[in-house]
Amino acid sequence: MKSVWMNELTWEDVADYLKTEDIVIIPIGSTEQHGPAGPLGVDAFAAIALAEDTAKKTHVLTTPPLWFSDAPHHLSFPGTISLRAETLMHVIKDIVHSLARNGFKKFVVVNGHKGTNIPAITLACRDLQQYELPDIRIAMTDPLYLCTNAKAVKGNHIEHHAGGLEIAHVMYKFPGLVKKDKLPDEDINLQEVFGDYISTDLFGGKQPTVELLWNSEQQRKFAPHGNFSSSDWATEDVGKAYHENMVENFVEFIEWFKTYKS
Repeated sequence: MKSVWMNELTWEDVADYLKTEDIVIIPIGSTEQHGPAGPLGVDAFAAIALAEDTAKKTHVLTTPPLWFSDAPHHLSFPGTISLRAETLMHVIKDIVHSLARNGFKKFVVVNGHKGTNIPAITLACRDLQQYELPDIRIAMTDPLYLCTNAKAVKGNHIEHHAGGLEIAHVMYKFPGLVKKDKLPDEDINLQEVFGDYISTDLFGGKQPTVELLWNSEQQRKFAPHGNFSSSDWATEDVGKAYHENMVENFVEFIEWFKTYKS
């Protein structure tokens, strides 16, 4: 194939692919604020990079990325576009139904939104698997699941929204999009807002947590610049190490999934 991206192929190319493979990756990102340095598409770029590099290594197809998702907590920052959770669920289901109709049987959703989309994606996948298309197999992953070297790469830095790891990821894979002169050096003191039951480091150690929700106006107050953690330590090398670890783990899963028999 000339491309792993389905949107760059003809329908006949896809038909030929389906003669030997039935797996497709579905990258889902977001268009939302990522602080003063990160572009609005950070999460979409993460999903795109993971989907593309894994697809190339495993010779599978990926759908075009979904640039919009469940991000209402960022709506007080200009440029953010959010879908309702039920809208996202319907979009995922429609994508899978469309592809299953012509022979795709194994679906892997890669979420670049780092946790936030997971409830909607999980519910959509469960409905599809249990009630709507019981003969398919569907899986979902996320940088929070794929990355196994975060501690080694980030050291003692805290990693949360618009933090060094995800900003470095874009630096490495999409040079020129990050405003390096505006990388924030502050970590938001989330305990002042949420007490001791919030995970201040998405890639940190385990601690008891209670999911206390917030809206976009509240977020604009406790994180006025948008970022939850600093990213002034982000570099292309950090992004490379972070990315390559996730791709390696993703490739291993896809190769196993190819042989999976339900």
